[in-house]
Amino acid sequence: MNKPSRRGETSNRFIIGILLIIAGLILIVKKSTVLPEPLDHFIDDIIFSWQMLLVVIGIIVLAGSDNKTPGIIMIAVGGFFMIPELFTDFFRSFNFFWPALFIVIGIVLLLNSKRLVKRLDFSESSKADYIDYVNIFSGAERQLITDNFKGGKITSIFGGGEVDLTRSSLAPGDNAIEITCIFGGTTIIVPDSWNIIINVTPILGGFSDSRKLRGDVIKDNTRSLTIKGTVIFGGGEVKSYK
Repeated sequence: MNKPSRRGETSNRFIIGILLIIAGLILIVKKSTVLPEPLDHFIDDIIFSWQMLLVVIGIIVLAGSDNKTPGIIMIAVGGFFMIPELFTDFFRSFNFFWPALFIVIGIVLLLNSKRLVKRLDFSESSKADYIDYVNIFSGAERQLITDNFKGGKITSIFGGGEVDLTRSSLAPGDNAIEITCIFGGTTIIVPDSWNIIINVTPILGGFSDSRKLRGDVIKDNTRSLTIKGTVIFGGGEVKSYK
């Protein structure tokens, strides 16, 4: 069974370290020097703002995760809210936030759909072995029954869902579910005997394996399920009924 790559985690640490050094240097300059008012305003209202925090989180996600969608969303939302600060006298965009957010989410769904169709062979015989669940401003409980489960995608934006796989069996080899949770969450229910690998990048959120594993459960080491992706301002877990 292949071990999850640590390259994304190392990349995240490197970028966070660089950004912290830059932020520290900017603060030193600000505290030790009398800056012109426009520059002082730029540092306070732009560099150290919640909008810039979203942009920075988006950059970290883009650099350290295979799933680029959450990073693009965070950068787009942070940049959008930054426009009034940059062009206060010329453009007021808050009235356009919700329409723009809907457009961004729509583009994300189109891109995700295209990527999934490219990656998976949805023939009639294999279509039921994959999942592609989307929860936006809503929630759902779903159950899948298959003897050859191969993974898929779960997207939760301002919503959540539960997927019950207890009556399914894993396909031989390595299988993966790619999750994207933004202000949302996902619960995946699996049998105790499944080999689960958690490789999720949490940002102000979390994702865990909450199963109470017993020593008498026999696992098939030739099959595994990797849960990967990004959780931002959200959460999720893998659990079992026992």
